[in-house]
Amino acid sequence: MLRITELKLPLDHSEAELKTAIAAYLSIAETDINGFSVFKRSFDARKGHMLLAYIIDLDVGALEAKLLAQFKNNVHVLPTPDTRYHFVGQAPATLPHRPIVVGFGPCGIFAALILAQMGFKPIVLERGKKVRERTKDTWDLWRKNTLHPESNVQFGEGGAGTFSDGKLYSQIKDPRHLGRKVLNEFVKAGAPDEILFIAKPHIGTFKLVSMVEKMRAEIESLGGEIRFQQRVDDLILEDMPDGNKQIRGVRVTEIGVDGQPSSEILSEHVVIALGHSARDSFEMMHHRGVFMEAKPFSVGFRIEHPQSLIDAARWGQYAGHPILGAADYKLVHHAANGRAVYSFCMCPGGTVVAATSEVGRVVTNGMSQYSRNERNANSGMVVSINPSDYPGGAMAGIEFQRQLESQAFILGGENYNAPAQLVGDFLAGRASSGVGAVEPSYKPGVNWTDLAAALPDYAITAMREALPAFGKKIRGYDMHDAVLTGVETRTSSPLRITRGDNCQSLNVRGLYPAGEGAGYAGGILSAGVDGIKVAEALALDLLK
Repeated sequence: MLRITELKLPLDHSEAELKTAIAAYLSIAETDINGFSVFKRSFDARKGHMLLAYIIDLDVGALEAKLLAQFKNNVHVLPTPDTRYHFVGQAPATLPHRPIVVGFGPCGIFAALILAQMGFKPIVLERGKKVRERTKDTWDLWRKNTLHPESNVQFGEGGAGTFSDGKLYSQIKDPRHLGRKVLNEFVKAGAPDEILFIAKPHIGTFKLVSMVEKMRAEIESLGGEIRFQQRVDDLILEDMPDGNKQIRGVRVTEIGVDGQPSSEILSEHVVIALGHSARDSFEMMHHRGVFMEAKPFSVGFRIEHPQSLIDAARWGQYAGHPILGAADYKLVHHAANGRAVYSFCMCPGGTVVAATSEVGRVVTNGMSQYSRNERNANSGMVVSINPSDYPGGAMAGIEFQRQLESQAFILGGENYNAPAQLVGDFLAGRASSGVGAVEPSYKPGVNWTDLAAALPDYAITAMREALPAFGKKIRGYDMHDAVLTGVETRTSSPLRITRGDNCQSLNVRGLYPAGEGAGYAGGILSAGVDGIKVAEALALDLLK
């Protein structure tokens, strides 16, 4: 197979024209092409004309060697790389123990799936509920101001990514094409085929729900076991002669069963695939002496604009073209005070959602459905912070987040409404009194106020500087009636459960920190890839 990159055609070309362009590029007849497939399709508008840019894999039979020699100096014509997934081993007929996976978000799902596909029959412990039950509980917060602390946007089957835009792209280095394995498994579970080739694939919440269920069913069909409403409250550790520890199992409490004593599940291989909001679990592991350290993260607000404004700014005359869909953006500004302000988790045609998991706190996030057809575009507008901003050790970042979320709860009216402000008022330093042209999408509702009290002064100063700068890149971005809603605090984990090259904790053998909560991923795709890596490392250790 040959791979052609940077093949460009007009926006409205036909499939026949694509084949003609391939043949013309290689100076061969169309009949010489036995077949071809689109590996990637993206947009190119750099010269004022919107083009589709393709990466094509094609079969030219016996002509392949001749063409590779002919184009040996052309970096856009190369052999197609092998993107198939190759398992690192297979479980023996009898296992000394079954591996445990704690958490069933994207990382935990893929760690469990890969282990199951290799025959290791993992036991998955998820503190939340099955995805459909969890969805009902999440709607209770959005519609009735009622929070379920163990079943919400953060906790439950599918993890936080279930209630998001379902973005499936990442900037991680992926030389083994593990991201392709993630996408292939999603397609097998019901995702549209297009996620395999469009440049910025996404799924949306409704599709993710049924996909997660199908992936759970596959794990179970391979001998894996998923236990819901099972919270890991302690680790069973044994001191080793070298001063490190060896994990021997976990202690689990069944949520919702009063008076039920904790139970023990023994294993010497435990994957910790927590999300970034499992704060009590972090505290438990810190108390147990598991090595962890503070890391940078970001805080800020969600910002909403009319999606039509973003489409016009990004697509120009092509706005509204069906193949383009709702436009996104990526912005960054380096403020005079040394802070970086940037867009985060941009959700075209989506909504701002209540994402807290703790009583008396307000957290925002963004979500889109597959169609991305809601009225507003929203994105995090966040400011980078460092451990020096919240000194006090590994757990200090969590306390910093909690302080901001508690203040947002107060500013929002102490009923899970969120504090909000018009951009024009935010820039002028005055409180907002009501809605303008942009209707805020946050549910259960917003309380108009002055957001200057919601974040540290250095963050507010940097954001006030960044907004006009962003307005020069996207016309109307700093429009008066755009809406800021606070606070966005859970952009990533505030700590890292540091691991070695073998993916094990630095000081607890057999403990595999993984995914967003451990500080090794950011988003669905990278979390899934990290789950695969950790599953492979665990399998290789078990097979020694």
